[in-house]
Amino acid sequence: MAEPVRTVNFRGQPMTLAGQEVRVGDRAPDFRVINNNLEPVTLADYRGKVKVLLSVPSLDTGVCDQETRRFNEEAAGLGEDVVVLAVSMDLPFAQRRWCAAAGVERVETLSDHREASFGRAYGVLMEDLRLLARAVFVVDRDDRVTYVEYVPEVASLPNFEAAVAAARQAAS
Repeated sequence: MAEPVRTVNFRGQPMTLAGQEVRVGDRAPDFRVINNNLEPVTLADYRGKVKVLLSVPSLDTGVCDQETRRFNEEAAGLGEDVVVLAVSMDLPFAQRRWCAAAGVERVETLSDHREASFGRAYGVLMEDLRLLARAVFVVDRDDRVTYVEYVPEVASLPNFEAAVAAARQAAS
């Protein structure tokens, strides 16, 4: 049986999402992205940590900027066992520049521009735009998904309080 077509709105227009929907209780899908030093990164690189995975279209937009800055602030209170990773299609050079200009030090930015591996694995790839939809996933130390939010309108912010509460719960 075919997987149902999933969409989000981008400026009011429906966009089809490629990849499978991730649900609470699932084993977190692996991915291969690159960090700001052009080194490959996978889920296994964060083994034993609670992971807050942010999927954002581009750090150079107002909503993504606001979201990433807010999670940077929240990360300070989450403890050393929690990592916050923001994944976008932005080039690593642009991510590094944006982090420096924004003073973001507690969120690690990762680029999915090469393979769209994260986008497909987490069901957030808007293929027509080659951008990632806005979503938040919390993954526990055993790589089980404990929280999922696919934001229905890409231009809207996620539920910060719920995501942070889920990260705290996974870390306790």
